[in-house]
Amino acid sequence: MIATRHIAAFDVGPIGLGCMNLSHAYGLPPPPEAAERFLLRALDLGVKLFDTAALYGFGANETLVGRVLRPHRGRIVLASKGGMAGVTFDDGIKRVIDGRPEAIRRDCEGSLRRLQTDVIDLYYLHRWHKAVPIEDSVGAMADLVRAGKVRALGLSEVSAATLRKAHAVHPIAAVQSEYSLWTRNPEIAVLKACREIGAAFVAFSPVARGFLCGGLRDVATLDAKDIRRAMPRFEPGPWSANLALLPPYEALAREAGCTPSQLALAWLLTRGPHVVPIPGTTSVDHLRENLQAAQVRLEPGLLARLDALINPATVAGARYNAGNQKEIDTEDFAPAAPP
Repeated sequence: MIATRHIAAFDVGPIGLGCMNLSHAYGLPPPPEAAERFLLRALDLGVKLFDTAALYGFGANETLVGRVLRPHRGRIVLASKGGMAGVTFDDGIKRVIDGRPEAIRRDCEGSLRRLQTDVIDLYYLHRWHKAVPIEDSVGAMADLVRAGKVRALGLSEVSAATLRKAHAVHPIAAVQSEYSLWTRNPEIAVLKACREIGAAFVAFSPVARGFLCGGLRDVATLDAKDIRRAMPRFEPGPWSANLALLPPYEALAREAGCTPSQLALAWLLTRGPHVVPIPGTTSVDHLRENLQAAQVRLEPGLLARLDALINPATVAGARYNAGNQKEIDTEDFAPAAPP
């Protein structure tokens, strides 16, 4: 395991910060003043990569990040996403995937304004809009690079084939997708493709949306608006089966001399020097715990037992419901050699 990680020319540290749940997704977000204090503490603790998106809180997350971190812009690597954002309709704001060049330009301008910056270091296409050729969307993003509004490009939730098509238009510096012990889709082809083109792989939900932290035992306690309530793995039947994995998993964490969440992050850091986890949290204590995972060393024998314990054959339930699954472009899992 190396001490730091890179995306394009940026030193991003071994573990970044996903900022989404400071504004939405996992129940009630913290009050603005608490979120501001948290971001400043993250900076003090050495976080370099801050990841947000136009979608998060329908712009509220970018506004928060921009307001708090603008005075410290030179110390951070700022990542955001477009191509999926909130659009106002007569009956309210709704999430819309739109990869047309004009939408990409519009989303980027909005992000720059909310983030209070002249340039975004890493700009992702949040979802591939399948009605629009990936070459057209990435071509518009490449124009943003040439205009000096974006420094490097990324894609989110794409297959290896789509990544290669995009990379032929403009170098892709990073792919961001869900990756953890219980979500292994990137191991089919995307991790290898990233290595081959020199891109980083940025892992979101690296502690399995809280499952691998060990603290969530009863999904009935989740807030009514928590996005996990719509995910098959958190439904009563699959959840009951998945809970049986936690006691032996926690035993492995004790053997490794770390917490369950640190074990999940340390495992990810062994998957390749191009892998950058971005766990999200609203707790400074949890943030500190997550960052310390970079110091955990895992023996090969323990890694093998981890892989045998939690993998696609032992985890119950799909990661997305059918509607959300149609929106993404990642390969369905099939047995693959270790990355």
